[in-house]
Amino acid sequence: MTGRQTESYGRPDKRQAIMRAARRVFGRDGYARAGVDTIAAEAGVSKRTIYNHFTDKQHLFETVALEGAHEVTAAIAQIMDRHLHKIVDLEEDLIAFSLDRVAAVTAFPDHFALVRTIEAEAAHIPPAILRAWIDAGPQTGHLRLAPYLRRIAGQGLLEIGDADRAAAHLTLLTITDINQQTFYGAVPLPEEKVRAIITGGVRAFLRIYATASPPGSL
Repeated sequence: MTGRQTESYGRPDKRQAIMRAARRVFGRDGYARAGVDTIAAEAGVSKRTIYNHFTDKQHLFETVALEGAHEVTAAIAQIMDRHLHKIVDLEEDLIAFSLDRVAAVTAFPDHFALVRTIEAEAAHIPPAILRAWIDAGPQTGHLRLAPYLRRIAGQGLLEIGDADRAAAHLTLLTITDINQQTFYGAVPLPEEKVRAIITGGVRAFLRIYATASPPGSL
């Protein structure tokens, strides 16, 4: 085994230190301005060590962006299942789900700093990275929400022709509104305002999609 392979496979702690530092530096300085020297200094490793693990800055950025996207997507999948697997009160369950989904942004501050970088510098980021990042979850979360709404519609609680579109509407009316106003958590809103936006968004969604006579109603 070569020295490069030994370091790459034998020191996962080094790799994780580089990933953490890169996420901070890319989120703070942006993709174009972030330097490998800066990342190395922040990680407490040599520049050579970074190149032992990653081909170049583009490879490092792509790895950091995709790893964060997969981590957040997995966390949100758990939130979906917790709130939407079994419906007790549709409005309250959708509000609770949306509030927890918003809270996930604050749980991953370094990742969402990177999201701000990606949105601000999209024209300067290699298209292959953008496509891989989108496919990993950030802009396709509604596609994972759609099956839950389809199941709820099957229970007679929603009238949905296109579940993907309905999921996109719910996302736009709740999560997207909050993310745009807070710049993905950078400028937090008061808790009561967040709840008011989420509640209003869910009620608007239900005015469009809720059945006129839910099962069990008289």
